[in-house]
Amino acid sequence: MSDQIRVLVIDDDPGVRDYLEALVSRQGYQVFAVADGEQAIRTLDETRPDLVTLDVVLPGIDGLETLRQIKQRLPEVPVVMLSGHGQARTIVEAMRLGAGDFLRKPFEVEELELAFQKALEKRALKREVEELRGRARTETEMLMLCGDNRKMIAVREIIEQVADTDITVLIRGESGTGKEVVARTVFQLSNRRDRPFVKVNCAALPSELLESELFGFEKGAFTGAQKRKLGKFEFANHGTIFLDEISEMHPSLQAKLLQVLQDGEFSRLGGESDVRVDTRIIAATNRNLEQAVQEGTFREDLFYRLNVVTVQLPPLRERRDAIPLLVDFFLQKYNEQYRKSLPPLSAETLATLVQYHWPGNVRELENMVKRMVVLGNERSVLQEIALKEAPPAEAPEAALDLDALGADLVNGKGIDLKAISKRAAQVAEKRVIERVLQQTRWNRKEAAERLQISYKALLYKMKEAGLGERG
Repeated sequence: MSDQIRVLVIDDDPGVRDYLEALVSRQGYQVFAVADGEQAIRTLDETRPDLVTLDVVLPGIDGLETLRQIKQRLPEVPVVMLSGHGQARTIVEAMRLGAGDFLRKPFEVEELELAFQKALEKRALKREVEELRGRARTETEMLMLCGDNRKMIAVREIIEQVADTDITVLIRGESGTGKEVVARTVFQLSNRRDRPFVKVNCAALPSELLESELFGFEKGAFTGAQKRKLGKFEFANHGTIFLDEISEMHPSLQAKLLQVLQDGEFSRLGGESDVRVDTRIIAATNRNLEQAVQEGTFREDLFYRLNVVTVQLPPLRERRDAIPLLVDFFLQKYNEQYRKSLPPLSAETLATLVQYHWPGNVRELENMVKRMVVLGNERSVLQEIALKEAPPAEAPEAALDLDALGADLVNGKGIDLKAISKRAAQVAEKRVIERVLQQTRWNRKEAAERLQISYKALLYKMKEAGLGERG
């Protein structure tokens, strides 16, 4: 398999070498085994290892010198040191030279498996950080380019003020407004930028799986737990963890998260001792947490712990000045990615995009520009917007039936025309309000602006028409 992990085993003891070769092969890795440091260095270009196990005591150049030369050639490859002595001075020197772990012989199979797991996951996280640097610069530029809207100016000011601290940040805003971009920007501007950035979507997993994902578990903690697994908090140690959609976390897990925030420690599933971590927490939500606290689905003490510094991201419809800048950004990005050459959008299309309601915010805009680039034209997106903005066709039975409307208003003296006119106006008004509420995804403040009435007046009319809260 081309994507099979390649392990280089360096040990002068044939018995240990054979044992390690068999053990590592059983884990599904491709193994190369050599007896000394010189041979290992010579074969690095051929073996191209993803992971190295290295004995400290070797003939010729010793393990520490071999480690130094490996790290010179392949600085990103993790090295697990093995020794029958484990002297403190040797361990310290090995770690200084870049060893990822140090195991004393004889070791348990589980110890080696855990060392491999830690080394490979740390390497993956390190690679992500490297990729993130380039991405974050681009995303930061995108964020900073988002116009002169006073709400976005406030967002940028908060990011600059808190980024280089360890303070907990809560990012709030509708889906698609760019909460992850803000989290990554805070991380990139912080003094932890060279450490791991670990993202966890709290809505993506059921609570029992989310707990093991966040905090890890010990061997035998539950059926199927055949070996210890480290959690995301441990991999984010000295770095940053981004908890997206924090409002979806089960209350029992919220208590465990609160302990991490308060004491910097937690216990793995099935674990007896606490694990200490130094991790900065950035959380995000698109829900009203105050309401969730009132409903009892979110712990009040956790809310106050998270709500130290809040970044409130405005929806795209409240910063329309950013739309032309974002369109240019996404157009350039996807032209390069898909090797296309879609020209700048026409003035008509740009005006349509600026006027559109954007229920999906920046994410929806990005997807629309991507679609235009891939298809090579603007027509499909303009048609999509036209369909979304068009009023829904009413069924014949939903049309205003004036005969039926006045049936209950006919009295012995004739027809009460004023009462019929008032009833017709009420029905028409209700339909218009309901349609505008649907278009604004039941954002009452925006609906009031569209209807050119006060917020209080809209609430009164909704109550009068029997239109309750939805969406």
